[in-house]
Amino acid sequence: MRRNKKKIAGNKEKKKTLPIRLNLLFLAAFLIFTWIIVELGIKQIVQGDDYKNAANKQEESDVSTAVPRGKIYDRNLNPIVTNKALNAITYTRSTSTTQAQRLKIAKKLSGMIKVSTKKVTERDKKDYWILTRPKEAKKLITAKEQQKAEDKKLSDDDLYQLQLKRITDKQLNELTPKDMQILAIKRQMDSGYSLTPQYIKNEGVSAKEMAVVSEHLDELPGVDVTSDWERSYPYKSLIRTLLGSVSSSSEGLPSNLLEHYLSLGYSRNDRVGKSYLEYQYESLLQGQKEKVQNLTDSSGNVTGSKVITKGQAGKDLVLTIDMDLQKSVEKIIEKNLREAKARPSTKLLDRAFVVMMNPKNGEVLTMAGKQITNDHGKYKINDYALGAMTSSYAMGSAVKGATVLTGLQTGAINLNTVFQDEPLYFKGSSKPKKSWTNLGPVDIQKALQESSNVFMFKTAIALGKGEYRKGQSLPLDMKAFDTFRYYFNQFGLGVKTGIDLPNEATGYQGTQRISGLLLDFAIGQYDTYTPLQMAQYVSTIANGGYRLKPQLVKEVRQPDAKKGIGAVVESVQPQVLNKVDMNTTDIKEVQAGFRRVMTKGTAATDFATAKYSPAGKTGTAQSFYDGPDKSETGEGTYNTTLVAYAPADNPEVAISVVVPWAYIDYSARYSITDDIGRAALDKYFELKKKQEDDNTKQKNEDKIQKAAENGNTNN
Repeated sequence: MRRNKKKIAGNKEKKKTLPIRLNLLFLAAFLIFTWIIVELGIKQIVQGDDYKNAANKQEESDVSTAVPRGKIYDRNLNPIVTNKALNAITYTRSTSTTQAQRLKIAKKLSGMIKVSTKKVTERDKKDYWILTRPKEAKKLITAKEQQKAEDKKLSDDDLYQLQLKRITDKQLNELTPKDMQILAIKRQMDSGYSLTPQYIKNEGVSAKEMAVVSEHLDELPGVDVTSDWERSYPYKSLIRTLLGSVSSSSEGLPSNLLEHYLSLGYSRNDRVGKSYLEYQYESLLQGQKEKVQNLTDSSGNVTGSKVITKGQAGKDLVLTIDMDLQKSVEKIIEKNLREAKARPSTKLLDRAFVVMMNPKNGEVLTMAGKQITNDHGKYKINDYALGAMTSSYAMGSAVKGATVLTGLQTGAINLNTVFQDEPLYFKGSSKPKKSWTNLGPVDIQKALQESSNVFMFKTAIALGKGEYRKGQSLPLDMKAFDTFRYYFNQFGLGVKTGIDLPNEATGYQGTQRISGLLLDFAIGQYDTYTPLQMAQYVSTIANGGYRLKPQLVKEVRQPDAKKGIGAVVESVQPQVLNKVDMNTTDIKEVQAGFRRVMTKGTAATDFATAKYSPAGKTGTAQSFYDGPDKSETGEGTYNTTLVAYAPADNPEVAISVVVPWAYIDYSARYSITDDIGRAALDKYFELKKKQEDDNTKQKNEDKIQKAAENGNTNN
């Protein structure tokens, strides 16, 4: 009985505890569900947009946008290279855009714009044919080949290649002019990189085309209307080869410079300088591209963008070139070339060069070169300014100033040396080595004045530790070649001048070392030099022995859209490459000889009347033709040269004139180099006076204006 009572009491206790536990369990479950509901509410209501954007956002990508390229001006701030604004239509491909979607956009665009189909290839046509005719394309694959594909024995690419191979010309001819327009547009759309604007059309885009596309942009995802630029040349063909070129928007980085520019952080579709000044100063002209960050969703569609780095137009260059002088000198060259071609014995003549520079600071004032060709009986003249630094020739007697100074420095001769100018006869030689006439006793100044070959021969013999004996052989120390070249190099002959341009030539250095060739070297008829080297050489003599680096860029300026040209960022300072290892008195002796050349020597006919007191040296080199006409290679010819500077007592301009292969018959010689040089120097001083007169006139006008303003203020 007691046991039953205890059992009943125990059961009652259990019944009391069970509801309490259940209640606690329900309470816990309630609290958990409440917490979950609150969290979900926070996520959906408070943070819903953030999580939605996070779910949709796939990545952030940076895209660089090109800016206007820097302009180029001459020393007087006349624009030489500018940018011409162009209307443009672009397409930016998202990472998820399909071929079918791009085709749809291309079809719509084809009804709004007209593009060139010249770049469409046969492969492009085949790809388009397969894309637009899937059923016909499928029939080009046999059932057996299809089975192999299903069995993984042929890949999809294998099948595609079979289709391409089996498309016939007849099937390709099915493409209509409308198809070709669509294809040309789609081709441009496909060629761009994802999220990078690609030009669909940037040449000849009419205002109507811009307007129509603008009105339908909402139907053309990825398409935009914008602007582009192309290089413009106010002086047309003047120094075009020197200026270089820029790659087109469709070309991007040139293949031969691809690795170079990629290593500098460029994109493959960037437009860059390809040659010469445009290439040399690419880092300044290119500017700072605008960087935009695109935000894309999980499907690759652009959901927004923001500017990370604002773009900055390229810096402007101010050249040392005077375009008024350049234009005049080029006309002088053209005139003389045309007149020369009417003479007998000029069948090999096809070019002429002029380089003018300031011997005090190395600034290149003019670098001109012209080539004349016979085009079906009519002479055509092209720019060849680059030839002044990329081609070299035997320069003849114009280098005799360097020969004399080498002899003086080495002790082979001295300021009192007098040699008998007479024909020199050597054993084994049928002809004597001589001057143009027997000059008798000659000192240094007369040797330069009359261009004595024999004086230079005897200087070379002394330098080579030899002794002339009529009719005997002439053993010489061949180290004399090295000595001559060492001192010639100090003037810039046979070495790079250091000009701020790529691809400069150094000239040809003869490899044979025999006595006769050493004598030829001394009169400029062995090694070859460039017209630019000749200008640096005569400048070094003019300024007393300082070899200055030729400069083509005078200043770097900040672009200014309002004023046209902005403030100076950097001024290029003169750079002395070396001081010649020679006595100042010796250099003055050569300067005096150069002055006598112009007053009563070989150049007196053309220069004796010049009021600007020129000094210089003429030259004629007996050479062999090695120009573009291979049928004439090796024919004997004569190069004519002139180096000069003025005024003799305070030089401000130096000039070299080089006319290779001027004539083939010495008896038919003429003074083309002297004629060009005289006209060029005349023009320099004429333009200088005009500029001085203009400045004086402007100052007087400013004074009058200021006086008038002060008068009005006092009243």
